[in-house]
Amino acid sequence: MIKVLVTDLEYNKAKHIFQNATGFECISAPSDEAGLAKAIRDEQAEYVIVGINKYTKELYEAIPAGGVIARFGVGHDGIDKAQAKAKGIYCTNTPGVLDDSVAECAIGMILTAGRHLAICAADNKNGVWKNRVGVELAGKTLGIIGCGNIGRKVAKIAKLGFGMKVVGYDIVKGSNMENFDDFYPDFAEAVKNADFVTIHIPNIPATQNFINSERLSMMKKGGWLINTARGGVVDEDALFDAVKNNLIGGAALDVFKKEPYIPQMKDLRTLENVIMTPHIGSSTLEACERMAISSLQNIGSADAGKITEMDVI
Repeated sequence: MIKVLVTDLEYNKAKHIFQNATGFECISAPSDEAGLAKAIRDEQAEYVIVGINKYTKELYEAIPAGGVIARFGVGHDGIDKAQAKAKGIYCTNTPGVLDDSVAECAIGMILTAGRHLAICAADNKNGVWKNRVGVELAGKTLGIIGCGNIGRKVAKIAKLGFGMKVVGYDIVKGSNMENFDDFYPDFAEAVKNADFVTIHIPNIPATQNFINSERLSMMKKGGWLINTARGGVVDEDALFDAVKNNLIGGAALDVFKKEPYIPQMKDLRTLENVIMTPHIGSSTLEACERMAISSLQNIGSADAGKITEMDVI
């Protein structure tokens, strides 16, 4: 049996998979670094599956060389790859398995923004009966920032499902762009007429605060910003100012610089036209099961010495 520690939140998201995985003994463990490191030592484990928490030191000291830190998801900015490599630890993620869930979440946020669904629901629960006039998505322009797998899935749903005009922006134009009406390597051109702008780029040093005051000023007045990617790519204080001063119509955010959300200098929660959800983009039953299976497959490959079959990051 291959012993695997799984951080508690991730374990509970796919408990059925972890409890019934053939050939694996999966054990729920604390998510905090000190608790997780202690559990690894106590269980003499080589393999661990982790979520979005940031791990800076103790985790890498606890796992022996040849062990695996398997990310339950795609983004891996919480894992110090350089430190892991120096210790001889493999790091993996689960590419492709959550694309549909995140794409659907982005579309849901666009619809929620366009029809004021979140605030109308809150109004009604608070005894306020107020009819707010929204917009149809048909015929509206959607700017997609980052045209990878998720961006292309969003384009397909928006184009074929809602009849939106879809405009893409990326550093390089990729393949399978059939659901895009236009593509620009220039951000300003891609967003200047967009009623909604949705972000699908990774959080890497080059994209830190990519959506800043300058780029927000390039957006169409009244346009909405949607972020289901990573919080680090948006300057939250600049976004606050843009919404507060009516430079853009609003924002729908599923990810934040600090999670659970802690304001930077300015609190986005105080703005009516900001929709905020607690990083639920990939939290579907189907995606969680696929992430669990993929994480275990990576660990199984490592245990068998089949390194080339792993999704190494």
